[in-house]
Amino acid sequence: MQLNLPQYDARLRRTASGAVQIYDELRRKYVALTPEEWVRQHFVHWLLSAKGYPASLTANEVGLRLNGTLRRCDTVVFGTDGCPAVVVEYKAPEVAVTQKVFDQIARYNLVMRARYLVVSNGVDHYCCRYDHATGRYAFMREVPSWQDIQSAD
Repeated sequence: MQLNLPQYDARLRRTASGAVQIYDELRRKYVALTPEEWVRQHFVHWLLSAKGYPASLTANEVGLRLNGTLRRCDTVVFGTDGCPAVVVEYKAPEVAVTQKVFDQIARYNLVMRARYLVVSNGVDHYCCRYDHATGRYAFMREVPSWQDIQSAD
């Protein structure tokens, strides 16, 4: 399926067993190429190259403990203060972005306390700003640039 993200020169390789892997620049290693991983790598590349997000503040597969269970946020972008600023959840292109997906990222944000939440299946991208004082979400027309996030503080 064609993604609604710019193409980039992804580094792929095939293992001895025939599995295809993609290089994750943030984790600095090859990982299994799944449909969700294809979305993640394209989305992260877009955040870094087009939206100006710093690679040094961006991490994939960030662990968190929620109700005594270890979970993983797909991507977290940390602010210059070291606190999570953006949490991103990915789904495979054929998976619809539903309320259930937003509920998942909202639960993660109970722990992460980021100001921005993003959900993408590579075709549809949704972003909202969370106001911790009021507990309200405001959906945005597009994913903000890193500069816009920094100037919103």
